[in-house]
This record gives sequence, structure tokens and C-alpha cells, in this order.
Amino acid sequence: MLYLTTASWLLRQVYPDCVWRMPGKEKKIYLTFDDGPHPEATPFILEQLRRYKARATFFCIGKNVTQYPELYNRILAEGHRTANHTYNHLNGWKTPDKQYFDDILKTAKLVDSHLFRPPYGRITRFQLAQLSKPALQMTPIMWTVLSGDFDRKISGEKCVSNVIHAVKPGAIIVFHDSEKAFPHVTFALPRVLQYLTENGYMMEKISI
Repeated sequence: MLYLTTASWLLRQVYPDCVWRMPGKEKKIYLTFDDGPHPEATPFILEQLRRYKARATFFCIGKNVTQYPELYNRILAEGHRTANHTYNHLNGWKTPDKQYFDDILKTAKLVDSHLFRPPYGRITRFQLAQLSKPALQMTPIMWTVLSGDFDRKISGEKCVSNVIHAVKPGAIIVFHDSEKAFPHVTFALPRVLQYLTENGYMMEKISI
């Protein structure tokens, strides 16, 4: 599995209209969780966030919102933000445009948010250009740091180091509330939250 844990300069140039980090020099970071809600991972994550008085943004898959509406509502009730991650976790590079946009709009009926993250970070330039049009009116959110929690070939310790070695004010950090990532999340998230807290970071939801 080939991926970069930090957003490279080249990648940011290819997608300049995406949000890769939040502005400001204060010690604030922005935890995000993709692919949920999930009946095991999401409650665990919410409990960890509560312990550290952290807020986060959850990029939800529409079909999971449909399957677990109570869990979705719990995310909001506990002070976090939700956002659109398509209905069926579609890869924009491999999906016809109309199908891709229909999938986003289907999720928009369930998730009241203008924030959007393309699954796998894969979206065509044309698809990206359409996000700001009146039919969609979405703001594309990428990331500063990938924890790598989805990669079963690495250890939980590596997920922790991926984050803490690259974190800086304004960083958008990606974890996942999914079955695949859950073993790494149970190890890495508490340690990352402890590190961020001990080093004076505030953990907030994306507020644009």
C-alpha cells in the first residue's frame, strides 16, 4: 500500500482549492475521523475524545448513517461536527461524474454539512471544480497528516509516530472509525490524545 503520511508540496499544488490545514499560529489541531459511524469504533473514539475534552470532525459515509442513526446523532449530541464522505465511499478516479455527484447529494440529505472529503483523497479536477457550484456548494477538506491506521502492515506505534512527528498548529489529522482501522485506533488514539494534551494543543472541530 503506497501513500504519503503528510501532504506533500506537489499534492497541495495539484489540488490548491482543497483545505490542507487550518490557518492560525495557535496550538490548535483538528482531529478527523473517516468512514463511520461504526458500532464499535465510534463509541470508543467518542469516549476517548470526552476524556481529553477534545472536539473532532467525523466524515461520515451515508450508508453508515442510514444504518446507525442513533450513533450518528450521538456524535452531534456530544459536540462534534459531521461532514460528507459520499454515500458508498466512492473513488472519484474510478466513478462516472454523475454517479459521484449523486452519491454526494444522497449523503447531503442525511448529513447537514458543506464540508466534504473525497474517499481515498481521490477526486478528479473536474469533480473538484463542481463542488463549489450551486448544485453542491461543498468545501473540500483534505489533511495535513495521515495516521495510517487503515494500514494493517504497520504497527500501532507507527501510527502514533506518524502523527506526533508531523503535528503542528493548524494540522488536520486523519483517523478512521472503521472495522479495518479499529485495532490501530484503540492503541494509537489514546496515546496521541495524551501527547497533544501534554504538549498544550487544543483539539477542535473544523469551523469553516
